[in-house]
Amino acid sequence: MSSFTNFNFDKRILEVLQEIGYDKPTHIQEQAIPKILEGVDVIASAQTGTGKTAAFILPILHLLSDPESKKGRGPQVLILVPTRELAIQVAEEAKKFTKFLTQMKTVCVYGGVPYPIQKRELSRPYDILVATPGRLMDHMNQRLIDLSNIRMLVLDEADRMLDMGFLEEVEKIADATPKDRQTLLFSATIDRKIVPISKKLQNNPFEINVEHDQATENNIEQRLYYVDGRHHKIQILDHILENSDIYQAVIFASTIAQTIELSDYLYEQGYSAEALHGDMTQRERTRAINKMRHAEIQFLVATDVAARGIDIPSITHVINFDLPFQSENFVHRIGRTGRAGAKGVAITFTTYKEDSKLSRIFKHLGKEIDLHTIEGMEPKAKGPNKPNQRRSRPRRGSNFSPSW
Repeated sequence: MSSFTNFNFDKRILEVLQEIGYDKPTHIQEQAIPKILEGVDVIASAQTGTGKTAAFILPILHLLSDPESKKGRGPQVLILVPTRELAIQVAEEAKKFTKFLTQMKTVCVYGGVPYPIQKRELSRPYDILVATPGRLMDHMNQRLIDLSNIRMLVLDEADRMLDMGFLEEVEKIADATPKDRQTLLFSATIDRKIVPISKKLQNNPFEINVEHDQATENNIEQRLYYVDGRHHKIQILDHILENSDIYQAVIFASTIAQTIELSDYLYEQGYSAEALHGDMTQRERTRAINKMRHAEIQFLVATDVAARGIDIPSITHVINFDLPFQSENFVHRIGRTGRAGAKGVAITFTTYKEDSKLSRIFKHLGKEIDLHTIEGMEPKAKGPNKPNQRRSRPRRGSNFSPSW
């Protein structure tokens, strides 16, 4: 497959793809789109950054563009996602691709937004519903949404949905849709927690696996730095920010407190930075992401709430100030850069004490990450088969004394 034209999409979809510069399909698009168009169920393992959203959105739009497409009350397609940020991202993708399909409407519902606003949207005709499970159940309990005409159910990032405890809600939502619907399930991995839900919701699904290195190896350069502790991290971070060609970056910290304190520190150093974490209201989170999207800030310091919900092509770097608690989140983090075929850089800090956690990340990636050092700032701690190394006197930022 060399071009999207081979899929015989509606010409209005092809016109949009040409306008935004989408030429060649990615691995997941090449494999998933024909099967979705055939009407079969699909279960796919694909990491963030592989183009998986377009892999299901584009065939959905083509199927709905048919003038003979079944009409009726309520949406025809339901896309379930685990987080608000991802819901917004998927809805924006759908709206982007329907630029010339003017009669096709998408509604997005998620927590953190006043109910009257969403009720108003739901009262108008629409075709595609993007939703988080909790808020969708709220609207269903109020009899504001009719799922009896659903032709296709999509579970995007199903592994994350199950991790967040949405299994019961997902099953209830699926039970409210027709039994003959087409069901698509996308997950970071197809493992023992995903297979049971697939067996319950899908009918003989076609399985797709996109290797992890296909998603990250070609366009994301990865660098690993060993550090002695927090102060050493700050010294190396200062050096990288001063000496790297960073346009915009997402910096991941492990806790809300660390995120706030690190963003405050960057601001004090003269950088434009904002925090993004789960304790913020939806309005605050949306504002922070929009500031990043409109290049009003250079750095977004985030917890893993942002690991799967930001699609901003101008992000040139991701910095893992802390390792994630779950190794699978590492791939989602670094997938914030290198989007849409662009080049990206992912920088990771770790201590020798975290080698077991790092090994799990390597296993998840299917490869190790190249080790880097900064002359005069080498770690002094002794690691396996590594000699003791001297670190130079403190550089700029050494007076930073975080409570964490």
